[in-house]
Amino acid sequence: MQTVWVRFFNDVITRSMDSVESLEEFYKRKFELLPENLEKGIGHFNLFHIAPFREGKVTSVPYRRRDFYKVMLLRGNSYVYFADKVYEIKKQALAFSNPLIPYKWEQLDKMYDGVYCIFNGQFFHQFSQFGDYEIFQPGGNHIFELTDEQADEIREIFGIMEREFNSGYKYKFDVVRNRVMDLIHYGLKLEPSTSLYNHSIDAAYRISRLFIELLERQFPIDDSHLSVDLRAPSEFAEQLNVHVNSLNRAVKTTIRKTTSEVIAERILRESKVLLKHTTWSISEIAFALGFKEVTHFNNFFKKHMELSPLKFRNAG
Repeated sequence: MQTVWVRFFNDVITRSMDSVESLEEFYKRKFELLPENLEKGIGHFNLFHIAPFREGKVTSVPYRRRDFYKVMLLRGNSYVYFADKVYEIKKQALAFSNPLIPYKWEQLDKMYDGVYCIFNGQFFHQFSQFGDYEIFQPGGNHIFELTDEQADEIREIFGIMEREFNSGYKYKFDVVRNRVMDLIHYGLKLEPSTSLYNHSIDAAYRISRLFIELLERQFPIDDSHLSVDLRAPSEFAEQLNVHVNSLNRAVKTTIRKTTSEVIAERILRESKVLLKHTTWSISEIAFALGFKEVTHFNNFFKKHMELSPLKFRNAG
């Protein structure tokens, strides 16, 4: 009998999901419009206040990877979900997110107030070491619990940042960058949050779901999407910022198959579609599916189908 997990992933695996939210999508989701200064290749910065909690309205940011950075001060009870970790913010915290790590933020209790800024990599293009700070690294700390005194200090930094951002000063963005750096260094000096909520089943579920999303996002193979980029479990683990052993355990727990088996089944299914419904040669299909040699693809297909790709194509 299929478990809930297996039924879920059998449903998910049939569709492709895009788990990256761009700045454009962020503005459309939040405000249904784009700011005038949002241009490709140009540094972007903006600052927002978190709307207070309203009864009957659940606040949640979907589980996605973003292509921009965010620094946030929030006050109120909430959870922040990463692939293999969940942090419970009990009162107030300083949080950092970046394009490398998918996350979800979910409000639990009344959110009293908060403020956050967003910016892309181009905004700090002159800071070559910017992405090297631990708080922007997969293995670094991203959530920092704050005392009331620390929260007041952080709020003051955001206040200076907001006043400069809204001013007409010619070099205001230089000041804004310095205040963002103040927040980064403030976080680096703090102890990481100890409110780590460990739940192995939830972690396995999140890791597996993100793995399936990455896998499915590579298909279908067609003229607009010519090849598979990720094949090995280690490559998926690197994208998800988890150890490959954690990925393998999560997939085995939820889908009851190994990571390699899930990848192989999806590759096989796509290969059958390409063989039956395209005029591509066997070698073109092999390379599109990530096989370095045609013989490797032939051996793979024979192992699973007990006949060669050519015989499968020519069969009635």
